[in-house]
Amino acid sequence: MKKEMYDLAAWAIKVAKSAGADDCRASINRRRFVDISYRERKPENIKEASTRGLSIEIFVNGRYSGQSSSDLRQDALKDFISNAVSTTKLLAKDPFRTLPDPKYYKGRADMDLGQVDPDYKNLTPEARHKTVKAIEDSCLSKGGDKVISVTARAYDSYLEEAVLSSNGFEGYQEATVYFTTGQMTAQDEGDRRPMGFDYAVSMRRKGLPPPEKIGAGAAKRTLALLGGKKLKTETIPIIIENRNVSRILGGFLQAMFGRNIQQKQSFLADKKGQKIASKHFTIIDDPFVKAGLGSRLYDNDGFATKKRVMVDKGVLNEFFVDWYYSRKLGWEPTTGSPSNLIIPPGKRSVKEIMKDLGRGIVITGFMGGNSNSTTGDASVGIIGHLFEEGKLVQAVAEMNIAGNHLQFWNNLVEVANDPWTYSEWRTPSLVFKDVVVSGV
Repeated sequence: MKKEMYDLAAWAIKVAKSAGADDCRASINRRRFVDISYRERKPENIKEASTRGLSIEIFVNGRYSGQSSSDLRQDALKDFISNAVSTTKLLAKDPFRTLPDPKYYKGRADMDLGQVDPDYKNLTPEARHKTVKAIEDSCLSKGGDKVISVTARAYDSYLEEAVLSSNGFEGYQEATVYFTTGQMTAQDEGDRRPMGFDYAVSMRRKGLPPPEKIGAGAAKRTLALLGGKKLKTETIPIIIENRNVSRILGGFLQAMFGRNIQQKQSFLADKKGQKIASKHFTIIDDPFVKAGLGSRLYDNDGFATKKRVMVDKGVLNEFFVDWYYSRKLGWEPTTGSPSNLIIPPGKRSVKEIMKDLGRGIVITGFMGGNSNSTTGDASVGIIGHLFEEGKLVQAVAEMNIAGNHLQFWNNLVEVANDPWTYSEWRTPSLVFKDVVVSGV
């Protein structure tokens, strides 16, 4: 299949050039997925699909377009590509849209990233249904008489893609992904119906926890929300749970992207090389994590990937700048998007940290909110638990934290030892001091 995909991509480029394109990049992809969910101990959704498609980027007379088709018959594709070139010629010029300088394709690592599960082809429909049933049964059992509803789901997919460009880029990748989740809604006081969930994602089926653990985790997290209420507004230490760090970190990262910098919508634009956070804040972009969900040997531009320390002990080192925005900014490109983002873990557990903090809030979820990449101002609703002397004493709901990213990340005082591995962002729980938590 790999050679067949390369051959079709090469043919598509030839057709585009013959139709008048100056340059082009073509990708052929093939994908299969199965998605099953259960509710009330019976299937609610069963989906299975296989797709194939071509995506082509066309550069002609200083103009650019990206178009795609799922019809891979050569006669149909020939007309599609010729029409795509013709319509591209009608667009406004954009002198910054070109294929990258081929020098950035060089230096690609030669390694197996381990992103394909060799047992994927042996996964049976019976095994899929057994997984979903086990998630639901476990959640219902642990939820007891508080359960209003439970939804269990399992998803798996296989993706294969070949990419060629007219100026020498050639890339191929394949990957499997597995996703399991359980979601529960519980009856609380009055008309409150808190909802909690647990999940796991992995490129290998053996990398997932047992389905019973997912179901039990969904029930435990939901029941822990019962009795949640507002507290008085207080300046207090907070711990953001590992799996939820990405919600806050994402607002910070938006200011690191070339597009926002070029559009003057970044509060970090002029701060490269400066200290913008506490010494505990380090972000590593590592594309070479074995079986990592974000691992890759080349990025969307075809650049050979590199491990990069984006923020080093609070000092901003680099931005995420793709080829297009590097040309607009007049900067050297890095990469247009993160691969596996890693905050190096600390040495202590959350339980140990809680004992030393005395009184604080563990945040286990966020609701709504916004983050302004231009100013750094952010506000978000929180749910979680108040703790005292290392013990959880009260569920917390309908409260809010607000502030500015530049101040907030300077209040980071410790990183826990519990990185969340079921994500492209491998973040441990983070501890912040002097945070105003707004409530009553």
